[in-house]
Amino acid sequence: MKQRYVYLLAASLAFVGLSVFLYKWEVLGFPLTEDQERPVWTIEAAVRFDSGPGSIKVQLHVPTLTPGFRMLNENSVSRGYGFIFNYGSGGREAQWAIRRADGEQTIYYRTSVYEDDSVDESDTTPPFPPTPVINEPMKTAVDVLVDDVRDHSADTASFTTELLRRMNDRSPDPNVELLLSDVSTNSEFVDVATMLLASARIPARMVHGFPLAGRQRSAALVTWLEVHDGDRWLYFNPASGEANLPERFLIWWRGNESLVSVEGGSNVEVDFAIQENHLDAVAIAETQVAQRGASAVDFSLYSLPIRTQAVYSVLLMIPIGALIMVLMRNIVGIDAFGTFMPVLIALAFRETKLLWGLILFTLLVTLGLTIRFLLDRLRLLLVPRLSAVLIVVVMLMLFISLMSHRLGMDSGVSVALFPMVIIAMTIERMSVVWEERGAVDAIRAGFGSLIVAVAAYLAMGMPWLEHLVFTFPELLLVILAAVILAGRYTGYRLTELRRFKELAKG
Repeated sequence: MKQRYVYLLAASLAFVGLSVFLYKWEVLGFPLTEDQERPVWTIEAAVRFDSGPGSIKVQLHVPTLTPGFRMLNENSVSRGYGFIFNYGSGGREAQWAIRRADGEQTIYYRTSVYEDDSVDESDTTPPFPPTPVINEPMKTAVDVLVDDVRDHSADTASFTTELLRRMNDRSPDPNVELLLSDVSTNSEFVDVATMLLASARIPARMVHGFPLAGRQRSAALVTWLEVHDGDRWLYFNPASGEANLPERFLIWWRGNESLVSVEGGSNVEVDFAIQENHLDAVAIAETQVAQRGASAVDFSLYSLPIRTQAVYSVLLMIPIGALIMVLMRNIVGIDAFGTFMPVLIALAFRETKLLWGLILFTLLVTLGLTIRFLLDRLRLLLVPRLSAVLIVVVMLMLFISLMSHRLGMDSGVSVALFPMVIIAMTIERMSVVWEERGAVDAIRAGFGSLIVAVAAYLAMGMPWLEHLVFTFPELLLVILAAVILAGRYTGYRLTELRRFKELAKG
């Protein structure tokens, strides 16, 4: 196959793998690091009222557009009530209904949200508001104030800031004083500001929400001002005129309508409580994917049984070891026995730990070679000789495990996890090289196998890499592309640079 086809294949594999990886990371929200937790806030609204003699219908404004947040889930707790969601002029509403109820009633609505800066949900561009109908002398005060503020501002944002500054002035002019004469609450203050902005043909509305911070047993709604500048909605602090929302501010509903309406009940009260928890980022991503109906979660390894996940968490690290093997042999130039023997030995090191693994491997190979040379005198055929070596290896493993247990060294018991067939083949291969090329070449290849096994163990033992490959198995396509490219490398290996350095001088 021509060189350009190899490059094209490798580029295609890497592109597909990285594209799926970026989609799952950026869009679906799967985390890059293990044990990553995200703060999740659960907000509970408790609606309490006294029931009347007839049917009851309760409507509560609930979150619709939440810039900076994603909704994880929501539910209702209400005994005997029918429950639906619908949309009204103020946004989304939760509605409960029952034919008859007795005594004091309490209805709960809960929602859980978490931060997501990629969420920038906003309404479409609103039309210019109609000029409000205002009676004198209020109309004159509004016209004078709006004209004066317009002369001292350059755009919608500066107009709103200047207007709020004048409305909050401790020594207001007569026009502001007249307009605020009957204002007693923050909502009424924002309602007047909205009316003044409408007189200037600027779309504006009030928003209500909570600054999310820790646990709040009795959270109070905060009213903010939302203004459209022709391109996007801007948020203003009605008390200072600052053009920003408080940190972690969750918008609950918009407009000047009442938060709750109860038909057939009286003495209505609404209490809010907020609880902060920390959930696993993978669980959050899976929930979001399931809510979107995306098929990515169906093909995620997290959908497998727990025992199967444990198996694949190990198997998926084998390609990492294979890549290390390719780089060490084709690029660095380290000689080793077999193609995948060092990778399998590295897997065994994961159980025995590195130091004990090196000791056990060296001990097994040394004892096995001794027995192998003794078997040479019997002049056995290849298959019987390999079988004999395998039996000896098993007996050596058993002996080492028993001795380690008697000495209180439990790490030695893990020797049974070493791949017996691979050890037997290594002993056979090393003895053949010893006979054909000498002890130096045999020992060098054995030492090289250990170096590759240690490098593979270090790479395969990285927890963050194991999480990354398990969560994003499509990255194996990138590893495959790297192996293909390395397979076409025909230049000098690093160990050969020293070998042929005299030729370079000439």
